[in-house]
Amino acid sequence: MAYDDQNVFAKILRGEIPCKKVYEDEFALAFHDINPMAPVHVLVIPKGPYVSFADFAREADAETVAGFFQAVNTTARELGLDPQGYRILANHGPTARQEVQHFHVHIFGGTDLGPMISRVGG
Repeated sequence: MAYDDQNVFAKILRGEIPCKKVYEDEFALAFHDINPMAPVHVLVIPKGPYVSFADFAREADAETVAGFFQAVNTTARELGLDPQGYRILANHGPTARQEVQHFHVHIFGGTDLGPMISRVGG
């Protein structure tokens, strides 16, 4: 799938849509989700045009991959989530319900998050 530079995260990266920024560096931007599913729900997006995790892993150089995941770690630490714990999640493709076609990681925390995933498919 080709990257759509009109997706909402691309517009956020360009400053066309505002966000409630948590962290930013040369590799990533982290901001609060507009529809939080936990007391802390932050999205971390790479600054490059990557559709999904597979696209990011295949196309990004090693420095970009490492820098992005360091940004995820720094964001969680700056949110104060390290001591009690947190969950990171990345959806890939339609059956995982990836809503925005720009690779991103969700950071959830601030409460007991329950089981990792509910039973699916019977």
